[in-house]
Amino acid sequence: MLTAISELERMQGGLVYIVDGSVKSSLSLPIAGLFSNEPFEDVKEKLVHLKSALITEGFDPGFNPFLTLSFLTLPVIPQLKLTDKGLFDVDRFEHITIDF
Repeated sequence: MLTAISELERMQGGLVYIVDGSVKSSLSLPIAGLFSNEPFEDVKEKLVHLKSALITEGFDPGFNPFLTLSFLTLPVIPQLKLTDKGLFDVDRFEHITIDF
């Protein structure tokens, strides 16, 4: 996790895939951590490389963990979302606590 955090900080946001502490593939998204200032072709190539790296490690080609994580944190699409301020109930439009 520390390697991923360090790499994301270095890239100023983006997507990174790490195995055993080594960066296998990444895509820098320095504009608000969401957009790239690189040409479309370069971004597409890096996305293809990311997906290939995941498949090589055994991920199901039909599953995109980056897409899943992106929507998990988007607090405008119902139901529960994980934000920088905690778990958010979109239907009730409030943060909620987690009791253990």
